[in-house]
Amino acid sequence: MKKSIYILLVFSLFYTCEDVIDVDLNEAEPRLVIEASINWLKNTTGNEQSIKLSLSAPFFDDATPPANGATVQITDANNNTFNFVEEADTGIYRNNNFIPVIDGVYNLTINYNGEIYAASETLKSVVPIEFVEQNNEGGFTGEDIELKTYFTDPPDIDNFYFFEYISDIPVVPTLDVLDDEFIDGNQIFAYYTEEDLESGDEVIMRHFGVSEQYYEFMFILLQQGSEQGGGPFETQPATVRGNCINTTNSDNYPFGYFRLSEFVELVYVVD
Repeated sequence: MKKSIYILLVFSLFYTCEDVIDVDLNEAEPRLVIEASINWLKNTTGNEQSIKLSLSAPFFDDATPPANGATVQITDANNNTFNFVEEADTGIYRNNNFIPVIDGVYNLTINYNGEIYAASETLKSVVPIEFVEQNNEGGFTGEDIELKTYFTDPPDIDNFYFFEYISDIPVVPTLDVLDDEFIDGNQIFAYYTEEDLESGDEVIMRHFGVSEQYYEFMFILLQQGSEQGGGPFETQPATVRGNCINTTNSDNYPFGYFRLSEFVELVYVVD
């Protein structure tokens, strides 16, 4: 009987010696986060555009607060000014008369809390998607569905691509970038696979033309966010700054990027 009581006491000690540890993280002052992606769907007018402004938040916060009350405008090389007006208090600023021009240079200006943020970028074109090739024996196991989206890179021009693949299964969208250094003028494909992808699932495939600067920005971000981990020669995690600067107070720099892209979209149903 005494032995049984002793064993029960030992087990009770193991179960009751649990401490709740609160991780005290350093909290920085909120910074402006600029999501200014001007996306022009090929063969459309591209007049309706939006820019999202928010504020950075502590790591354990569930949401990021919107940046309200900013003045947002884009100007082009022809002295056109496109004013973006906030929708209610969402932090989403919209414009309905934007004029996209391939290789046109655009300047973004944001006035927020008395500080001026600025960026300049060029609108880049993209080539059409030609066809999709499906392989049902892909992946490491030989049982995953692989999709290859083919297109032909224009010759004798430096081209940079950004890919976004969204499926109707509950997974994070797949993002990737590509330059044409070794494929100039050739037919090439973007690659997509998901372990749980099945026949009948829909995949939204989007290809964007981007600048070299944006390609380098996303390349570093995607390396840092890779699940494969890093090594001694991999890019180390750090704050990656975009092309937006604070012209009033350089120490209070923003996060985010101002990008302009022509893009193509294809909705593919898995066989």
